[in-house]
Amino acid sequence: MTLAEFYGCSFLAFGPPAAMFALTIAHDPIRIIILIAASFFWLVSLLLSSIVWFATYPFDSRQILALLCSVLIQETFRFLMYKVLRKTENGLQEVTDIVRIADYRHILSYATGLGFGIISGAFSLVNILADSVGPATVGLRAGSDVFMLVSAAQSLAMILLHTFWGVIFFHSLDVKNYKYAAYVVASHLFVSAITLLNALQQFAVTLTISYLILAVTAVMAFHVVGGTLASFQKFITCK
Repeated sequence: MTLAEFYGCSFLAFGPPAAMFALTIAHDPIRIIILIAASFFWLVSLLLSSIVWFATYPFDSRQILALLCSVLIQETFRFLMYKVLRKTENGLQEVTDIVRIADYRHILSYATGLGFGIISGAFSLVNILADSVGPATVGLRAGSDVFMLVSAAQSLAMILLHTFWGVIFFHSLDVKNYKYAAYVVASHLFVSAITLLNALQQFAVTLTISYLILAVTAVMAFHVVGGTLASFQKFITCK
């Protein structure tokens, strides 16, 4: 049972991102490099967030403070990743067979967001997955028996959100329409804060809100890259 739970939660959290990587990233070395670089940037932001966590140890409300600082640090490094990409566009143009790297920007922002998402999902779920293989399982005497399933579903939501946030954030800076960037930061803060309800076992509330924001963010990301209802209908009908 524990092994089945491990594989089930793993495939739930990382199945869609793995498919996205295989279908849209793996065939292009530039996208792979960008994804790995974005993952490194997120890891550095995690390091700085952990420093904040230990620095606020004496405070009773350090969890909320650390959450706030962590989100702001992650978004700062998303901005730094944007600046790095824009500074290296000329170099990327020389090593890629794409005609114009400017027309490729939304793909790079997508790769960046997916890199942020995959590594954040891995760090948020790896310890839970390690515990899921046994020798016991959650929920027999204390805690919720759906904790691991909920954790996997929440990790999937955060991975996809980071992907869409990356697209929206980069577009916002490109067109200097900063309301989109403000939405990214605000929604990141809100989704992260709402997960604190999991301590009260309000899993239904947390997941419902997270996936509603995910749906809104997905539509927004689709819109900023030029998607329309007509193009979506053509995609669905394979025309």
